[in-house]
Amino acid sequence: MQNVVEVEPGHPAADGRPSVGPTYRSAFACDGFPPPVPGLNSCYDIFRMAVEKYPDNRMLGHREIVDGKAGAYVWKTYREVFDIASKIGNSIRSCGLAKGSRCGIYGANCPEWIITMEACNAHGIYCVPLYDTLGAGAVEFILCHAEVEIAFAEEKKIELLLKTLPKSNEFLKMIVSFGKVTQEQKEEASKYGLSIYSWDEFLSLAADQEFDLPVKEKADICTIMYTSGTTGDPKGVLISNASIICLIAGVDRLLNCVNEKLAEIDVYMSYLPLAHIFDRVVEELFIFHGASIGFWRGDVKLLVEDIGVLKPTIFCAVPRVLDRIFSGLQAKISSGGFIKSTLFNLAYKFKQFRMMRGAKHDEAATICDKVVFSKVKEGLGGNVRLILSGAAPLATHVEEYLRVVTCAHVLQGYGLTETCAGSFVSLPNQMSMIGTVGPPVPNIDVRLESVPEMDYDALASTARGEICIKGETLFSGYCKREDLTKEVLVDGWFHTGDIGEWQPDGSMKIIDRKKNIFKLSQGEYVAVENLENIYGLVSAIDSVWIYGNSFESFLVAVANPNKEALESWAAANGISGDFESLCQNPKAKEYILGELSRIGKDKKLKGFEFIKDVHLEPVPFDMERDLITPTYKKKRPQLLKYYQGVIDHMYKSAK
Repeated sequence: MQNVVEVEPGHPAADGRPSVGPTYRSAFACDGFPPPVPGLNSCYDIFRMAVEKYPDNRMLGHREIVDGKAGAYVWKTYREVFDIASKIGNSIRSCGLAKGSRCGIYGANCPEWIITMEACNAHGIYCVPLYDTLGAGAVEFILCHAEVEIAFAEEKKIELLLKTLPKSNEFLKMIVSFGKVTQEQKEEASKYGLSIYSWDEFLSLAADQEFDLPVKEKADICTIMYTSGTTGDPKGVLISNASIICLIAGVDRLLNCVNEKLAEIDVYMSYLPLAHIFDRVVEELFIFHGASIGFWRGDVKLLVEDIGVLKPTIFCAVPRVLDRIFSGLQAKISSGGFIKSTLFNLAYKFKQFRMMRGAKHDEAATICDKVVFSKVKEGLGGNVRLILSGAAPLATHVEEYLRVVTCAHVLQGYGLTETCAGSFVSLPNQMSMIGTVGPPVPNIDVRLESVPEMDYDALASTARGEICIKGETLFSGYCKREDLTKEVLVDGWFHTGDIGEWQPDGSMKIIDRKKNIFKLSQGEYVAVENLENIYGLVSAIDSVWIYGNSFESFLVAVANPNKEALESWAAANGISGDFESLCQNPKAKEYILGELSRIGKDKKLKGFEFIKDVHLEPVPFDMERDLITPTYKKKRPQLLKYYQGVIDHMYKSAK
């Protein structure tokens, strides 16, 4: 295979373990992984060395609001950020926290988020991001589970933090606002013996006290990042200094090898949640190079305007954002009149043809770029040279389209919180890699493990199996869950749960999930069996099959209604017809959807776990149509094949 080198042959099944394919690593690491940078032992060293090297470079920027209007970006230099982070660090230490203590951070990306993170890094305090998309009780759970003693939060999240009391009060002793605090909030906090400070108050809390920085080792944990579990509570992923340092070294080697080296003049738009590993490591990489990070205003409707003002050079996105850009461009072109749309489409076809034949994107159609596609580039600020998509699969047609029209490299990556984000990334100007996540980053080894029960063979000529990853980027375990750690970490190999297929060019294509868990397009995991058990409590249905995929943001379902319950409802509502015709009645569908929503609310399901559309199937799922096993387990691939038309119609009509 191209772009990878084999470092170990595969071997057949043995000792109750399935067969495994050969171990590969990036061709950019054929002579070994990138060597460690002298003096770089912790995330704090990334920041410290950048401050020493680039003290007057712009580091963190935000748009100043003047008379209710957003103005230009105002910046703090590396030296200025260092000085503020030092004060915050001393204030944290003056409250009794020390190396190994836990500090929560809750809120949208902003300069104070990074400043607090760097203060934690300096003193070896675990940074614990808090976020509420994991469900109503997630913040309270994380505060207690991680034993968070101090929590920093944006102003509008303070109330939500106070609502976790008194449970979180077992460990939580202090709240610090990124802005102001009200008198009411101070009174509420004092009821539980909790101190609460505004940002300015906390800055001066330590007064002239200065605390020595502890020695920080590579193996020390720097952050506990919580991720959605398959069922139940979120899992706390323990990430060490070594993981982040190794990840940065690998990504840096990759960018250098493809002539896309990061430099201090690069600018990054920070809007993807810092509570997720993807954005966290990208921002660490920018800090490593003394580059600039500008923050959005926290409103997705204003993101394009913020981009236009900031003019970033690197743009990271999740597929939902890129889907919006794609749809917006399509709408603009179709509304531009016959001549404009014809010109655009001709330019697109010509450039696409040239790129497919191997031409580099910036050489394929220079006149088309100047006359037609430069307007698309201006829409992203005019300076973007690299667009990186992660967190969920990017639709092939969107990836190809954006590669042609944005005048930038569009690369798709793959990784998990447990692998410190980027484990694979596609390469610039390689159109054959569209629809894949590219080859491994040059800091890990990768192999496939056969999954016999799903007919995936890692030793076949077309190798397919569970993606397993080994290397220093791996997490140190799940917080307080050694049982779960042992399930996924076997002999140093992390089992991702994703099924991959090696491509001839050394790139990886994600084709399935090992368990019945999938991601929706916004990156949220759905444990489908758990949901089916919950929705199965609805007395008006006998059985339900729930479906979702990584290209859609919501769930749909096929349900077998309970005949007696549906007929009884119909009689009570004056609706006539036999059972089959009732299943086709829009009012019956509305009724069943209402019942499903009711149970969802009762069980406090998250927004993305609600079923948005349902097809009522009068004939129960059966073995005759190969939809269930003899033990009545659902055959999901067969159900999808059988109901594909119904599924497609539901997604189409719901949009």
